[in-house]
Amino acid sequence: MRKLRLLALSFLIVLLMVAAGCSNTNSNTNSGTAGEELKEKDWSDITELADGSKVRIFMWGGDEGINRYMDEWVAPNLKESHNIELERVPMDTNEILQKLSTEKRANKEEGTIDIIWINGENFKNAKEFELLYGPFSEKLPNYQNYVDTESLDVQYDFGIEVEGLEAPWGKVQFVFQYDEEKIQTPPANFEELKNWIKGNPGKFTYPEANDFTGNAFLRHVLYDVVGGPEKLLENGYNEEVLAEHEDALWSYLREIQPSLWRNGETYPATLTDLDRLYSQGELWMTMGYNEARAESLIKDGVFPESTKSFVLDSGSIGNTHFLAIPFNSPNKAGAMVAIDFLMSLDAQLAKYESTYWGENMALDPTKLPEDAQEKLADMDRGASVLPPKKLSESLLPEVDAEYVNWLKEHWVNEVVQKQ
Repeated sequence: MRKLRLLALSFLIVLLMVAAGCSNTNSNTNSGTAGEELKEKDWSDITELADGSKVRIFMWGGDEGINRYMDEWVAPNLKESHNIELERVPMDTNEILQKLSTEKRANKEEGTIDIIWINGENFKNAKEFELLYGPFSEKLPNYQNYVDTESLDVQYDFGIEVEGLEAPWGKVQFVFQYDEEKIQTPPANFEELKNWIKGNPGKFTYPEANDFTGNAFLRHVLYDVVGGPEKLLENGYNEEVLAEHEDALWSYLREIQPSLWRNGETYPATLTDLDRLYSQGELWMTMGYNEARAESLIKDGVFPESTKSFVLDSGSIGNTHFLAIPFNSPNKAGAMVAIDFLMSLDAQLAKYESTYWGENMALDPTKLPEDAQEKLADMDRGASVLPPKKLSESLLPEVDAEYVNWLKEHWVNEVVQKQ
């Protein structure tokens, strides 16, 4: 009898060990060295590991349309298709990288972030300090099937080689938004913009240089005074080019400053602040990456219905943004499956519609199935969105991220403090 009890107890222990093993497989334990093993696994094994797990995506939360897309469309559809629970955590990218840097220094092998929304100088810093897991993008079926992997805007992020450490999520293009009831003919170039600002004092401004959108506005002015992005692209970051043209850049910005909102004595800290001033009627223009972002704001009653968009004749900067996995993600398999889902045809088409977000796809339209191409061509993005041909003809590339940092470092001294 005693032998039978020992045998039953041993059998129970084995069952518990097996159950614990299965539980670990489906929970968030594929971090550290286990993450390295993922690179050797088949996609079917990775999706099996991700089944039933939770993925935390840390991302900028300043756009309600984007937030609703993640909460109302992505989260429930990811749960239904892959049995993955998605938690969106709003946080600025700089704070995310500071958190990861602290964890890196502390040798914390298991953190709390599975996916981060990242690009530009933040990617450069994250890559330099080895804060990212990868390479992983080549493992994703939707990346292999639908992305133009040879295009420079996928291979490089602000001049930094991606090398599979991040996967493209979307493409946006910088446009100005304006109220056509107050502005019948928007400016066509920077000279006309300067004259319009002087003729309509207090009705225009731009966010600070540290803000993503504000810095993009400054880069457009830099492109213009240099004569186009070619000189900035030829040799990467080039201080000789800056030395040759910086007087013209600062002169333009100083000349418009007295006619800006509040006489240029203060600037909006963020795009959200700029949008609020526009929505309140204090400003007659706002701006931003994403050629279709005004549509959801119009539908929500934030922007006036008479909002339209325009680009200057000198062009508008396009930007590809990416998703990455931190080095210490506790659920790298779940992160890979979630990122692949976010790059899926259905998710990208839902993001393309102006209902939530309205930005352009990360996928190459020519690689999509014929029915998807027809659906894309027939999609009405709204009256405030410029025609695809106009946007395509105006597209300008991003340049080395060091130019972003240079503008951040010098704008306050050269413009704000010289008033």
